[in-house]
Amino acid sequence: MTLDIKICGLKSDEAVAAALESGASHIGFIFFEKSPRHISIEEAARLREAARGKALAVAVTVDADDATLDAIVSGMKPDILQLHGHETADRIRELKSRHGLPVIKALSIREASDLDLIKTYLGVADRFLLDAKPPAGADLPGGNGVAFDWTILTSLDANVDYMLSGGVNAGNIASALRLARPSGVDVSSGVENAPGEKDPEKIRAFFRAVRAITNEGAA
Repeated sequence: MTLDIKICGLKSDEAVAAALESGASHIGFIFFEKSPRHISIEEAARLREAARGKALAVAVTVDADDATLDAIVSGMKPDILQLHGHETADRIRELKSRHGLPVIKALSIREASDLDLIKTYLGVADRFLLDAKPPAGADLPGGNGVAFDWTILTSLDANVDYMLSGGVNAGNIASALRLARPSGVDVSSGVENAPGEKDPEKIRAFFRAVRAITNEGAA
């Protein structure tokens, strides 16, 4: 299986270029004002043009209302919606019907029992993003640079299509892939110099680390 790699929270031409040149399958833009990675619809629409024919553009929102999502979809024209809030299965059905786009549902994980949330969205969400639960008092549902115990994912049904997120970086991605064996990984803070400031060289280093472990597996 080919591993999907999503670089999320992009805000600059240099970071987008580094992601695409390195082989990113997805690039993500965050529409959440509390996040240091928040971007305007106009700027996201401009940056996503470079990805056409190369990678899928993902619009990331947190409990966004219809007016906000309508503006994002019409302005940016994403390929996928990623919902990182408390959206219900019914809300996802509604949005898929309204916009005609596939949906990634992000779930916050800390312990094995949190994986039970997946059952609520099976057959509704097109894919899952399993992220670490935010630290107490955190303003952001994701992008906090913390990981969860990836060993709990070994018991997950092999038919669950998910991307692994939360604290992954070039230094630990090998361990993450060996333990969790996800179909995709999502990285944001792990390729930054500071919150919201992507480092093109860290993006390239992340891909080098992934290639090293995938080549090892093919040997």
